[in-house]
Amino acid sequence: MAIKISRTFLLRKLHQITGIVPLGIYFLVHMYTNSTVMSGEKVFEEHVTDIHHLPYLLFVEIFGIFLPLLFHSVYGILISAEARNNVFNYGYGRNWFYFFQRATGVFLFFFLTFHILNLRFGMIPGLNLTPVAGNADQAFDIVAREFAIPWVMIFYILGVAATAWHLAYGIFLFAVDWGILIGEKAQKYALYASVGLAIFLSAVGINAAVAFVRPCGLFPKVLCEQAEKSSVVEPKKF
Repeated sequence: MAIKISRTFLLRKLHQITGIVPLGIYFLVHMYTNSTVMSGEKVFEEHVTDIHHLPYLLFVEIFGIFLPLLFHSVYGILISAEARNNVFNYGYGRNWFYFFQRATGVFLFFFLTFHILNLRFGMIPGLNLTPVAGNADQAFDIVAREFAIPWVMIFYILGVAATAWHLAYGIFLFAVDWGILIGEKAQKYALYASVGLAIFLSAVGINAAVAFVRPCGLFPKVLCEQAEKSSVVEPKKF
């Protein structure tokens, strides 16, 4: 007897998968690239240049980032619209986590739209009009100018924190829903781990953002001075 699978079931599974692969992986790579700014402007722009030199980059962006992001965001908003939040009636931790997952999803739809238009395409009037794409040699200056604007920096910090939570708790939900975490004890410790991961990713991303306007970000400058010096290539003497 054939098992009939509903379209809603498949869409929800696809929504979960796209949130982790490729979007979750892309976020981790993005945070790593941004964090290289702690070693200096030159190192950061070298990493951006390496990304620009990836073969079939346009296809990677379209099919590996933009289309999965569009589907995950739109379908996530539809799921949020159908959800019945009861955090005020039942203030359990899981209920609040569920609420934050939906709330961050809606917020990220607007944040990521702004982020892509601002730095990827340079299409926000009154802000940056030079896209990072195609201008790797100016990447540091482009981002640093934007982050020097207080409200832009605050918006990005909120965006990083929201993305970190959405991904970390999303991994937990994925593991539970797909039967990877079954026992109550396993789910309890995995939930703690997801909160810890969210805090860690938030700290990394926020520090990287601050590093564009303050050398070494939130860390003492002395910790990055040696790395920045080693990245400077001395001219050859003939």
